[in-house]
Amino acid sequence: MKIYELTSGHWFPNPQGGPGDMPLAIGGDLHPDRLLKAYEMGIFPWYNKEDPILWWSPDPRMVLYPNAIKISKSMRKVIREGVFTLSFDTAFEEVITACQNIPRPDQEGTWISKDIVSSYTELHRKGYAHSVEVWSNKCLVGGLYGVSLGGAFFGESMFSNISNASKFAFIQLAEFLFEKGFDLIDCQVHTDHLESLGAQRISRAIFLSQLSTSLKKHTFQGDWGSLFSL
Repeated sequence: MKIYELTSGHWFPNPQGGPGDMPLAIGGDLHPDRLLKAYEMGIFPWYNKEDPILWWSPDPRMVLYPNAIKISKSMRKVIREGVFTLSFDTAFEEVITACQNIPRPDQEGTWISKDIVSSYTELHRKGYAHSVEVWSNKCLVGGLYGVSLGGAFFGESMFSNISNASKFAFIQLAEFLFEKGFDLIDCQVHTDHLESLGAQRISRAIFLSQLSTSLKKHTFQGDWGSLFSL
C-alpha cells in the first residue's frame, strides 16, 4: 500500500482507498492552512515526537453523533450537583499544555510536540481550534481541545486531573454541539472510554460522505465563549 510523501504546498492524497490502519502520508508541515486542508479531507496528524509527521485517515473511523451521547447515572449526579463549572476558549494554551503533560497509562511520553502546541494555538487565534475547560474551586481540573469546521468538531485530546473532569467536558461539549446544530464529533480512533460515552465505529467511506455534507454548514469561527451563551 502506497504512503505518499508530502513536500511543499498543502496538497494531500485522496484518502478514499488509502490504508486504513497505516499512515496515508508522511512529511510536510503543521502550517495552519495545511491542517485545515487536512481536516476538510478527513485527515489528521498523529506521530511520535522523534518521528516525521504522519497523516492518518483510519478505516473504520470513531465518531460520536451529539444526540447519541451516553450519560451514566453517576455522571448525571455529578452534573446535577454542580461539582464542576464549564467554559469555552478561556484557557486554550493551558488546556493543550495539560493534554501534552498528563501521564497516560501504557504510553511513554506524548505525541503532542512543541510544534503541535504552536500550530494549534495559532489555529485557536484564527478562531478554528477551541478548548473546553472544566473548573473546580477556580482551578482548571480538566478539559479538551479540537478543531471546528462546518458542522463537524474534530476532537484532538483531553485531560483530567480529578475523576470525571474530562468526561464532564466531553458530555457538555456534545450537548452544546447538539443544541447548535452540529452533526458529528470526530473521535478518530477507538477507545473503550469513548465507546462508553456513545461513540461508534463507522466506515471511512460513510465518514467522508457525512463530513462532506457537514462542511457545507457555516463554521462558527471565533471565540466560542463570546459567540454562544452557555
